[in-house]
Amino acid sequence: MTTTKLTLIASLSLIALAAAPAHADLRGGVSPTPTDAAGAAPAAPAPLTKPAAAPMPGSAILAAAAVAKPASAASAGAQAGPAYSLPQLLDLAQSTNKGVAAAEAGVDAASAAISSARAYPNPQVEVMYGRLSGKQPGVTSGNAPSYAVVQKLDYPHQRSLREAMATRGLESSQAMRQGFRADLAARVKTAYYEVLRRESELHAAEEDLAMMRQIHSRARLRVEVGEAPRYELIKAETELLASQKSQQTAGLRVNQAKAALRQQVGGAMPGQYALAGALGQSPDVPPLPVLRDTMTAGNAELVQRRMELERAQLGVNYQKSLRWPEVAVRASTDRQPDNNVSQIGLVLTIPLWDRRSGPVGEATAHATQARSALEAREFELMQELEAAYRQYEINQAQVTALESGIVREAESALGVAESAYRFGERGILDYLDAQRVLRGARNELIAAQYDLQVAAIQIEKLMSTAPGATAAPGLQPTSTIEQK
Repeated sequence: MTTTKLTLIASLSLIALAAAPAHADLRGGVSPTPTDAAGAAPAAPAPLTKPAAAPMPGSAILAAAAVAKPASAASAGAQAGPAYSLPQLLDLAQSTNKGVAAAEAGVDAASAAISSARAYPNPQVEVMYGRLSGKQPGVTSGNAPSYAVVQKLDYPHQRSLREAMATRGLESSQAMRQGFRADLAARVKTAYYEVLRRESELHAAEEDLAMMRQIHSRARLRVEVGEAPRYELIKAETELLASQKSQQTAGLRVNQAKAALRQQVGGAMPGQYALAGALGQSPDVPPLPVLRDTMTAGNAELVQRRMELERAQLGVNYQKSLRWPEVAVRASTDRQPDNNVSQIGLVLTIPLWDRRSGPVGEATAHATQARSALEAREFELMQELEAAYRQYEINQAQVTALESGIVREAESALGVAESAYRFGERGILDYLDAQRVLRGARNELIAAQYDLQVAAIQIEKLMSTAPGATAAPGLQPTSTIEQK
């Protein structure tokens, strides 16, 4: 009996060793990338595939299939609906978001203000009715109406100042609209990559759950044949439950992120949808000096504040021009019973008591305030650009380190621990510790890729790039990192 039992254990171990594949890596699960004769890894990794499951007894296969059904159904439900790419989401947001319509209305109002500035003053018409009553002999009595027309005249430089002020107001409204569109695009992009991040975490959690099912089935087999103590099965069951919980939490976070994306885009999106794209796509950000020059010239907020400063300076000149006497032409006629009196002349409003010192001082203070606000905001945006660029460099270095070194080392360590566990050289704790290290490194890589996207989006927002606008030099999307 003892010989038969040992033979059975050895046979099962050999079968599991022959059929078990090497451990999968982060992006889908192949063995570590082979090296050439010189020991250097290839430049690009080979296409990645998911690991095949190790042989399990019939009862273990049924139990794993029963647990896998809810996860498969959840994944199928998450992919239901149309698939949207990032350009489609940006176009949809720009066409359906109510804030864009409000910004367009502000531009229309500023355009109408130019027409108001170009308009000529309306004439004034006076109509008076009276009656002439003679109190001396020979004086004819009767109706004596009076008519007068007054037309105010504009100085040419005042009209040009009003038109220039209205034009600066239009340019300020256009810059405000561009800034809102850039901010909306940044919010949509952030929510889009948040969904991709949560989907990557869900995919990783599903891979962890599949691996834990294999570990659980192998531990149960070892316990049933007496090769390992029952503690290993209890520990495997605990880790399996934890993996199931993580997978369920990741699925709920995917739904939460999709709801947030739909909120940013607008109600035109369906309740169930999918996304086309990868978390690893990142723009190639140009050097910091180029970004500084581009932001200084094209940032929507800075352009808006410059237009407001120019408008305030023109307002000072306009208030000073109002110190000139206002001129109006007046023509009148008085109809009397026995004669008519017609007159024409000028009406001057002499600024004798009010030299408009108050309005001029107020306009000067507004101009000073606008200049100070522009300089302060320009300095703040420069610091924000510096911080965003440094954060981009940090995240890029983290992604490179995690993808090329840490994750691969964790995969190799897990492969060694798995082999040692199969041969009985190590216990299940070493195997689970290696899996936890890989899980942590993989989650750090996903988080670093998302942070890299957020830093790039912040830089694009500072450049005020939005759909329909000219992108900053070098800020064109390029695929630099692949993430399945």
